Amino acid sequence: MPLDDRDARAITLGHPSYVWRFGQDRRLDLIRTYADIRHKRILDVGCGLGAYVRHLGEFTDQVYGVDVDPDKVALAQQTLPNIQVAPAEHLPFEDGFFDVVLLHEVLEHVTDDRQSVREACRVSRTGGRVVIFAPNRFYPFETHGVYWRGAYHFGNIPLVGYLPDRWRDRLCPHVRAYTKHSLLQLFDRLPFRMVVCTQIYPGYDNIAYRYPALARAIRALSYGMERTPLRIFGLSHLLVMEKV
Repeated sequence: MPLDDRDARAITLGHPSYVWRFGQDRRLDLIRTYADIRHKRILDVGCGLGAYVRHLGEFTDQVYGVDVDPDKVALAQQTLPNIQVAPAEHLPFEDGFFDVVLLHEVLEHVTDDRQSVREACRVSRTGGRVVIFAPNRFYPFETHGVYWRGAYHFGNIPLVGYLPDRWRDRLCPHVRAYTKHSLLQLFDRLPFRMVVCTQIYPGYDNIAYRYPALARAIRALSYGMERTPLRIFGLSHLLVMEKV
């Protein structure tokens, strides 16, 4: 069955955080751990409906957001200031304007990830930080679905990330996944130092909705694994870079 334009755009651009839950709270805590956000000027690139813009706004009144989807931007603008349509590759801000730039699960969807990182670097001030969450190639499941025999199949598809590039790219032409090395390569020859590069596991919010005790047990186990070499199988990379 062919996809209509709205479905195709959602697959290509991904889905923003529609409901704020434990997983988003945990990621916000990680942002706060590695970047000072109090009374700072912050940009959320690929802000979607503005969930992170809204919650970052609890710490500062200078939060901005951009997204390429005009429908989501229009909805976000109904309740949030400083939201506009713009691609990650061409940010409408002057050099060194922001203290913190957030790219939360967005690099995998942009047209040019290298140019998007360059732009995030350009609009960061010296001493400012770029915070990136991006899909981990070694997570055992592809969470963005796959294309198979001309049709898109939604869901968590196992072991796709372990395939050779030419095969994975045929199944997932709509989304990237990164190794630690390929993510750090985006910052080659840019004036940045690494603050942290690690992997994190999911929030398991869907499991928690039905089985709270089970979710607590899985969280305790997997978040403990984040302190071991087994973090390499986490859902997402967390990369924080500081401009020098």
